[in-house]
Amino acid sequence: MQSPSKGGENQTRIAARSSMIDSLRGCGLSGMRIDKEELKRKLLMPRYLRLAMRDSIRFKDPNAGQSRLANGAGAGASISAGDGEEGEETGPPESPMVVFINCKSGGRHGPMLKERLQQLMGEEQVFDLADVKPHEFVLYGLGCLEVLARLGDSGAKECRERMRVMVAGGDGTVGWVLGCLGTLHKQGQEPVPPVGIVPLGTGNDLSRSFGWGGSFPFAWKSAIKRSLYRATTGPTCRLDSWQLMLSMPEGEVVEPPHSLKLTEECALDEGLEIEGALPEKTTSYEGVFYNYFSIGMDAQVAYGFHHLRNEKPYLAQGPITNKLLYSGYSCTQGWFFTPCTSVPSLRGLKNILRIHVKKVNCSEWEQIPVPSSVRAIVALNLHNYGSGRHPWGNLKPEYLEKRGFVEAHADDGLLEIFGLKQGWHASFVMVELISAKHIAQAAAIRLEIRGGEWKNAYMQMDGEPWKQPLNKDFSTFLEIKRVPFQSLMISGD
Repeated sequence: MQSPSKGGENQTRIAARSSMIDSLRGCGLSGMRIDKEELKRKLLMPRYLRLAMRDSIRFKDPNAGQSRLANGAGAGASISAGDGEEGEETGPPESPMVVFINCKSGGRHGPMLKERLQQLMGEEQVFDLADVKPHEFVLYGLGCLEVLARLGDSGAKECRERMRVMVAGGDGTVGWVLGCLGTLHKQGQEPVPPVGIVPLGTGNDLSRSFGWGGSFPFAWKSAIKRSLYRATTGPTCRLDSWQLMLSMPEGEVVEPPHSLKLTEECALDEGLEIEGALPEKTTSYEGVFYNYFSIGMDAQVAYGFHHLRNEKPYLAQGPITNKLLYSGYSCTQGWFFTPCTSVPSLRGLKNILRIHVKKVNCSEWEQIPVPSSVRAIVALNLHNYGSGRHPWGNLKPEYLEKRGFVEAHADDGLLEIFGLKQGWHASFVMVELISAKHIAQAAAIRLEIRGGEWKNAYMQMDGEPWKQPLNKDFSTFLEIKRVPFQSLMISGD
């Protein structure tokens, strides 16, 4: 699901992988034997650089690692120390790599993976996200390498230029890391490390989209080595990211996801007239997503499931268990057979929502009608959604031309907007008996939400849901625009 090659980057078409066989293949279980010591030589940074990065992150100072350069091998030299002891001098590794692990993702297999990776790579290049946040690595870890490179250390310079990142977690975790790496673009600190994925989450649609499979096969220890080896050799692909700006009447979102941050300013596009009065004071949030944004009943179900899983983590023991639990929980929310007009909390989104979009190569906003039957609306960037499902469908050229659509890609600068009706409709969509309700393709989206009888709306970005308070007198505005730079992903195919 990638567009043709551009900018010299090797573009690979993204293909969904939902079966266990595909998952194994995505993690590199192709029968190839990987030598442990050879892999270490590809991944392990010289010991003095590992310690310098560790010191800089620990003291939150990119200059804190300079003492390791003075006491270590010296400028341009490096020390091989897979077991932490000084060894023979060598050059920098072919593909220096760091791994971020979210031990709370999915079936909570992170601790086991963390232990195995630390045995293979050492502690300094394996980060538990509970201890080291991605922005800390960017500021202080990569910052340390840049400081040492400016001091003339060629080993630090080459490690910084060749750096690759693996993320062990779900879509939200991957998006978190990508967002932090994206700050390098803004500051002109290139190259930006490409990212590969070890799928530990519940949905893992980003992982599927880039050929890493839908779940990690922990029954095979060799899968870890092969997955890392594939990450050292895999070509890079491009991925669009989307900035979400939220402006609401004065107040705050309770327990917003980590990808949604409070901000002082929210500059909404002034090219669209606003109906009604504006509040004197507003509160603004912003965030970035890579897979999808949704509003409505599916986000409400995800919100309840998210809190249920946090309260009772023993219920979430793996992707299959999670899906069964999620389906069972959704049945309790009244989505399946209750008519949309029965009570305010179950009415269609048309009652509270207005949508404007900018279509491809168009600078003007256009209002898009909200179908009366729709109770969830999704703006999708990837081909995959809901654990490898394809709600947009594989549309024929004749239909695309008739609707004014183009073939969907993850780097085409467009979002596919579709709707889900009641739960039975969503169920048929998820088993791919039918496509979702096609609404539009858009290069930018503006949502205006007015509460009325609704006190809250439910939203989510990349699987991270939140409860959005609504006001009956003033509108809440949400605007989505493409981030001007693209993220680099490592293909697992």
